[in-house]
Amino acid sequence: MFIQTESTPNPATLKFLPGQAVLETGTADFPTPEASSSSPLAQRLFAVSGVKAVFFGNDFVTVTKSDEVAWDHIKPALLGAIMEHFQSGDAVMTGEAEAPAGHAAHEGPDGEIVNQIKELLDTRVRPAVAQDGGDITFHGFERGVVYLHMQGACAGCPSSTLTLKMGIENLLRHYIPEVLEVRPVAA
Repeated sequence: MFIQTESTPNPATLKFLPGQAVLETGTADFPTPEASSSSPLAQRLFAVSGVKAVFFGNDFVTVTKSDEVAWDHIKPALLGAIMEHFQSGDAVMTGEAEAPAGHAAHEGPDGEIVNQIKELLDTRVRPAVAQDGGDITFHGFERGVVYLHMQGACAGCPSSTLTLKMGIENLLRHYIPEVLEVRPVAA
């Protein structure tokens, strides 16, 4: 098994590509070790000292390290943990796993606007963000403000504010005049 690695715009996050499916659908975000109980793979990765967060996409795993640790020190252990997991035949997610992460439901007015926002996120934004090892999902829409949840490499990325403001906000405002601003939300 050969696992490729790619850097991301977030220097604290590295993207691992095991060459096979990680999740069949959706994404899974593990911002803390305590959140990893539904994933044997995430638990293996958190067992490596210095791992701060783990995120799964369709064909990739992103790992965010703490600032005190250098990639040179933990990357070999992470590659070993990923290889060991996939060779073991264990499931990535177990029985009581939550539904794949996605957009929050929207009740009430502005339903058509919200559907347009989600469509643009799914077709234009999320595929590009996945290339960088992360995901952005719809969290809410209120009084012209779109609230988005950033995950994986996007969470805590130094360029995420620029991506939100200059990229996503401009895109949504161009296609949907009712959108006035885009803001991130914490998990």
